[in-house]
Amino acid sequence: MIAKKRLSFLQTLKWSRRYLLLFLVLDAIPIATYHFTGLEWISISWQPISLIGIAVSFYLGFKNNASYDRLWEARKVWGAIVNTSRSLTVMTRDFISNKYTDTELTEQELIKIRKVIVHRHVAWLRALAIQLRTKKDWEDNEPSEEYNELESKMHQENSPFISLKEYLTQSEFDYITTKGNKASHILSLQSKHLKSLQEKGLLDNYRYVAAQDLITDLYTQQGKCERIKNFPFPRQYSSAYYYFVIIFIILVPFGMIDSFLSTKADDLIWFAVPFSAIVSWIFWTMEKIGENSENPFTGSINDVPISSLARSIEIDIRQMLDEENLPNQIEPIGERKVLF
Repeated sequence: MIAKKRLSFLQTLKWSRRYLLLFLVLDAIPIATYHFTGLEWISISWQPISLIGIAVSFYLGFKNNASYDRLWEARKVWGAIVNTSRSLTVMTRDFISNKYTDTELTEQELIKIRKVIVHRHVAWLRALAIQLRTKKDWEDNEPSEEYNELESKMHQENSPFISLKEYLTQSEFDYITTKGNKASHILSLQSKHLKSLQEKGLLDNYRYVAAQDLITDLYTQQGKCERIKNFPFPRQYSSAYYYFVIIFIILVPFGMIDSFLSTKADDLIWFAVPFSAIVSWIFWTMEKIGENSENPFTGSINDVPISSLARSIEIDIRQMLDEENLPNQIEPIGERKVLF
């Protein structure tokens, strides 16, 4: 996520400069051909091209709206995870007690149990973020340089899941490493632990049910994330929009010839080159913005900042247990102030 008010024009131009230069070269070819050969059939009336442009604009609007909906839904899901994480921590802190048990524990033992549950939840947050950032075949967005830099700092060893060792017991870590969906099995461990506490009387039945409802909600939010991750924007739509934009971009310089011919000044025909390139660049940029927003968990600069959200939740819920020596917030990095 870009954490600044707006990108400067130069930053936007830098991001798309390759395409703009390409359009300048490609648009110059038909215009130069017309100028030096006088082949009138190269000129195409602007009216049919403008109709195609209007149709493509509607399609791009639909695609960008659908892409933004996927991005915004992903952000709402993580907002729900924030709320449920806080609720689970408060319940863990306040509900686990000696009130209903026959064998009382010391306060230090109770604090240790609460920390185990909260730390295990932090492990779930990290595991979910790592799983969501695993690349899919249809995700052609390569992780940005800023993201790779952040990952190298957070996960020093080959496997990013190694970082979960800090929050799980050795037996729990060994258990989840044998599983495919590690985040799902961490929640399973939470459920088993809560059941054990209920059987020992450290959690009464009513509060046990309330805590299990939160585990169920976390499963629900994880499932929503996985639905977005594992079901792409329909390829038939994405492919059609892509080719429609290319067709329009190819036709633009031929229509510009017709427009500038009406000026009756031969030298002005060269102005068709930059104008064609600008029109092509605008449509292509709209296409790329939609494409870069449709997959919100790829590690691109347009991502939902799930690593930052997971870290913020960790700090928040561990502070609820009065823990110290907490990790720092993840800050925006790079010239573009990108937050992951």
